[in-house]
Amino acid sequence: MTGLQMSPAPERRAVLSRRIRFFAAATITYNLTEAVVALWAGGVAGSAALIGFGLDSVIEVASAVALSWQFASKDPERREHLTLRIIALSFFALAAFVSAEAIRSLAVGEGAEQSVPGIVIAALSLAIMPVLSWLQRRAGRELGSKTAVADSKQTLLCTYLSAVLLAGLLLNATVGWWWADAAAALVIAAIAVREGIEAWRGDVCCTVPARGAMDAGREGSPVAGGCCTDCATDAPPAGSGP
Repeated sequence: MTGLQMSPAPERRAVLSRRIRFFAAATITYNLTEAVVALWAGGVAGSAALIGFGLDSVIEVASAVALSWQFASKDPERREHLTLRIIALSFFALAAFVSAEAIRSLAVGEGAEQSVPGIVIAALSLAIMPVLSWLQRRAGRELGSKTAVADSKQTLLCTYLSAVLLAGLLLNATVGWWWADAAAALVIAAIAVREGIEAWRGDVCCTVPARGAMDAGREGSPVAGGCCTDCATDAPPAGSGP
């Protein structure tokens, strides 16, 4: 095994910690704005999908606040276990909200209604969130922070939900597929449950390479099971530039 990456030096760890706090603050700021716009637009248009999207943004804020709380400590590792639990619970809450809204929409035959502000906020999230998730995951991997990686997955789920919302709004407006949004949302909810279970157990993939190498031989290790193979390289998301 070659190319092992050792734990960052104290100076580098301080830089990475500041970056993670910055990314968490950016996530909180954007998601608060997103929540206000989505809840307002959903109320005006009577769109259950937009209201559900706004509630999801509130849940993501809770996850980012927990991460900020952890890295505000002089010894963030001491708060890692509790922060992972909080992030896991936010995944479960997200899945519950999305599932309940999707099932209700399917049961009553109600699709996402047309809303220009809703389409705009969904499109913006689809452009912004992948980049923010990648930057946070990259810093979390180098620092070896399971919580930063877990929160980056929460941010990435926002990307999927944005795509679901945008597709639902556009398909309903153009071809009348009112059920598309709810059906895809149930798939996202299942992914959120899986990620929540991993965060609860602390089985967060894609941590620092050196830690992954040390864990690779341990029985039951996520690295040993190959779940980090997709994160072997930190390629930026499409369209994010170098």
